[in-house]
Order: sequence, then C-alpha cells, then structure tokens
Amino acid sequence: MLRRPGLAPAPVPESAEVLLLVDVINPFHFRNAKALLKGASTAALHIARLRSRLRRRGVPVIYANDNYGTWDSQFSDILAACCRLRGERGAIARLLAPEPGDLVILKPQHSAFHSTPLLHLLGRMQARRLVIAGFATDMCVMLTAADARMSGHEVWVPSDCTEAEAPERKHHALRQLSRDFKCSVRSSQ
Repeated sequence: MLRRPGLAPAPVPESAEVLLLVDVINPFHFRNAKALLKGASTAALHIARLRSRLRRRGVPVIYANDNYGTWDSQFSDILAACCRLRGERGAIARLLAPEPGDLVILKPQHSAFHSTPLLHLLGRMQARRLVIAGFATDMCVMLTAADARMSGHEVWVPSDCTEAEAPERKHHALRQLSRDFKCSVRSSQ
C-alpha cells in the first residue's frame, strides 16, 4: 500500500449518538435567504451551545454541507469563503466552523444521505441516534431527518437549532417530522 504523508487513514470514532450539522457553513446566496437569516443567528447560537454540550459527552460531529455547485472545491474552500463574508453570514460560519476531529462530507443536493458516503460512515461509527440541526428546516434538515428515519436511526431535530424562510414553514416541517417520521423535535434547552 502506498503511504504518503497526510494521506494515512484517519480513525473513525465509534459512538451510538452523532451530531449531524446540515448546511451550517452557508453563504446564504439563494432566493429568500434574507428571510432565513432573520432567525439563523439565534439558531446558530443554540447549535453552538448544543454542539459544546454534546462534545463534552464525547459525541462526534459530522458536517454535511452543500457544495453550492462548486464541483472543483473542497470543504476548506467553502469554509474559508463563508468565514470571509461580512455580517451575519460570516459570523455564523465563524461560530459554527468545525474543530479538529470533526468529520465533513459534501452533499450535492438537499438530503445529507443522497449521493454521499454518510450512511456508510454512520455504519462504521455504529451510530443509532442522530441529532440533526442546521438550515433550512423545511428542506435540507427535513429531508435528511426523513432519510435518517428510513435508514433505521432514531432522530432528534432540536426545534431551536434550525431555521426556515418563514415561521410557518419551520412549524409545518417540524410537525411533519414529529407526526409522520416519529422524530423528536423538542428544544435543545
């Protein structure tokens, strides 16, 4: 086997519980992004607190992030670009930036499971419970949570750790996740 510096396989942490952060490193360059940003800063603070609490318990963190159509980039490129943004967009990226040991996957579409290695990674980690937080509640978070349930995982989507373009869209998505997919949507508080 060819071994080169920096290309040695990294150990995958085993944990029954995993925190999955969906699209939290985000330039918010889409139609109606301004509406989502109204509550995104508050949600980001709740996500950061939850992430700290779970890390103290040894829960690993996986970032499942959109590639935003930049097929020739790496996550580090997306992170750097988002952290350089002014205002709330940059502040959210800097607050929620991964720490050493966090895992990252790029996703091409809404669900973190679609066309990604996430299911394989969770299997290697022996994860049974997922805590899913991020943006937007009614799209990427909801589709990721639904796929997680269909894959046999227990799912908690902390209601205060997500945001959507409108309160009614967030409420509807959380209600559907709770009622139809049997996800917990209790607050992180």
